[in-house]
Order: sequence, then structure tokens, then C-alpha cells
Amino acid sequence: MNNDNAIFTTRDLAVGYRNGKTEVILLKDLNLSLEKGKLVALLGQNGAGKSTLLRALTCDERPMAGTIEAAGKNLLEMSQKDRSRLIGLVSTERIQAGALTVTELVGLGRQPHTGFLGRLDDEDHAIVRQAMSDAGIIGKAGEYVASLSDGERQKAMIARALAQETPIIILDEPTAFLDVASRIETMRLLQTLAHDRGKAVLLSSHDISQSLMLADELWLITTDRQVITGTTSQLVADGAMDRLFNNRSIHFNSQILDYSF
Repeated sequence: MNNDNAIFTTRDLAVGYRNGKTEVILLKDLNLSLEKGKLVALLGQNGAGKSTLLRALTCDERPMAGTIEAAGKNLLEMSQKDRSRLIGLVSTERIQAGALTVTELVGLGRQPHTGFLGRLDDEDHAIVRQAMSDAGIIGKAGEYVASLSDGERQKAMIARALAQETPIIILDEPTAFLDVASRIETMRLLQTLAHDRGKAVLLSSHDISQSLMLADELWLITTDRQVITGTTSQLVADGAMDRLFNNRSIHFNSQILDYSF
């Protein structure tokens, strides 16, 4: 569902993968939108197509059909550098950054804005420090990434995305492999970035309860490969959460905002 307040929209989008010469469509006819100041959670069972959709939205993989616009511009026609000025991506892939300090890692987020040599000036360094502060990792600025806990490393990756100064941040499973406290802290950080910093934030997650408590909107990939969108309270009230899993013995409990048998 597109709207006039959206900074990011898709029109008739289809995503999937190629198996030799054969195209396999996982999701199609997607008309989605993101607004500044809102946190959106993408939910679905394993294999539903969450990561495939996110890769298409960030142009890491070209969609099978349809268009994507960010800030009124066709994302598919942009250069990688121009796209990286609009979208900050935090993926599940672990980059080889152990030998870098946190400051150096976060500084990589300034690459879309620096010259050919990638040198940071005083303004860039100030932006990097602010990004680390906003992500709650400034206290580890001089430490090596290899020495960080999983939660601290995730904060550093979010800080790198913040240093890009993009209006849109997309995260693939940002709370995966984190303990309960770090998951809650990360989700609250993303909510703050949306509400207080005006970012349009989209994340995929398996953490149903936290997503429902903190997200403003949901994108639900149902078992029949439809994508239902709406406010969290609306989708819970409509019973849409019971379309998320194939197992009929699992039912959504609106009292605890999670599933039970």
C-alpha cells in the first residue's frame, strides 16, 4: 500500500531467484511503503522470502519485476554510490573487520560522501563520533571490533549505517544471535532512531514479541506468500498473525503478543 508520506515505495514488485534459466517467484504484486519516523518489522516463517525481499529492496539482487523508488527516484537506475546515500544496510553477514577499531569501522560509513581517496575531514570525524554516541557504542570507540561482544558489534554496525546519514535504514535480522537483553536494547535503539531521528527503519526479525511491542507497522509474509501490511494493533486485532505459520497447533496469543501451543 503506497501513500503520499512515503520516502520509499515499491510498485508491482516481484522477487525471487533464478535456477539456471528458470525464474522462481517467491513474492509478487508488492506495493509497499516506508515513512520517515516509523519502525517497520518484516515477519514471516523460515523460507518465506524475508531475506530475498530485503536484498531486492536494497538492490543487492535485482527484482524479477516492478519498480522501487526512494526519495522520488528510481532506485534501480541509480549507481551504487547514489543508493548508499539513501539507504543504510545492516546485514546478517559478518564482515571481516576484526582488525579495525570501532571508530575505523564506523568511519567506513562515510565512504559515499568522501572523495576518491576516502579521507575523512573534521566534519566526517564529528559525524562518526555522533553516530557512535547515538548507537551507544562511543565507550568502545578505540577498541578492536574483534574484542566486542555480539551486542556491541551489532551496535557498531548500526553506527556505521548511521554515519552514512541516510534517511532509510534496512536491517536483516539485527537481533539474531543476541541474548535477550541485547535484543531488547537493539530494538529500542532502532525505535529511537525512527521516532527521534526521523529515520525510516525496516527490519526483518524472528523476535515476534519484541517486534509487536516496538514496531509501528508490520509487513507479514503469510503462508500463502501474500504480504499484509498495517499497524501492529490493526493486524493483531484482524487475526492476521495466525496466517504467519503453517503449523495449525500454534496460535497467536494477543495477551502476551507471542505464539503458544
